[in-house]
Amino acid sequence: MAWFTRSKQNIEARTEQADGAASREMPDGVWAKCSECKEILYKKVIEENLYTCPHCNKHFRIGSSEYFHILLDDGLEEEIAAELRPADPLDFVDSKPYPARVAEAERKTHLKEAMRVGVGHLNARPVAIGVMDFAYVGGSMGAVVGEKFSRAIDRAIAGRLPYIMVSSSGGARMQEAAISLMQLAKTSAKLAQFAEARLPYISVLTDPTTGGVTASFAMLGDVNIAEPKALIAFAGPRIVEQTIRKKLPAGFQKSEFVQEHGFIDIISHRKELKATISNVLKHLEPGLR
Repeated sequence: MAWFTRSKQNIEARTEQADGAASREMPDGVWAKCSECKEILYKKVIEENLYTCPHCNKHFRIGSSEYFHILLDDGLEEEIAAELRPADPLDFVDSKPYPARVAEAERKTHLKEAMRVGVGHLNARPVAIGVMDFAYVGGSMGAVVGEKFSRAIDRAIAGRLPYIMVSSSGGARMQEAAISLMQLAKTSAKLAQFAEARLPYISVLTDPTTGGVTASFAMLGDVNIAEPKALIAFAGPRIVEQTIRKKLPAGFQKSEFVQEHGFIDIISHRKELKATISNVLKHLEPGLR
């Protein structure tokens, strides 16, 4: 039995759960070391703090099952399009065939894609909700992610429900090339339909939210909410530095920096996230009638 495990750069262990939860950004074992403040933490304490560090408030990466548990009264009550899996229309091969990458991701995470969508209740209010899993191919957006997002929008319109989207992504999935890039337009068009229905769309950005997801549905919320110190960007800071050949300011592209420059409305600690979303929906309630 592992009583203590350290996690360093390039040496990182991740947990797996049979219930479909994505692997967490914490090493396996009874104890864990926070990568921010270096405190040694009892794993039970981290979980009780909703997977945040009680000393420095670092938000560990978590998966869809955890977010459904945190945000919904009784968890996800009905999953939409749960059977959808990625196809390989381009016969794409890099260091390995795309179907092999998909099979490996499914084996490691017990997920069928990088997004799960469905319906549930948030403080007794029925909602449609989607959550991305970074552990599945870096939370990348392919055709199935776009289709799940679209079907959740359709369900929300039919039921006059608000839609909450929790994003965590490295961007568009290169193995699907232009098909992946088409999802930027597809998801944005579905949100235009949602706006015409006068229903509220709440976007929650977690660490990291980058690339094509940031360039589409993640930044199109009626209200954009971010977790503290989340990386939110189109291109990552290293790419930007190499392109402009200048040193970037401290905290560049973190949620606090992004809010300061007007792209984020609210930064909410994970322990307050459910209450924050509920309060926002109360202000937007007339649109639900």
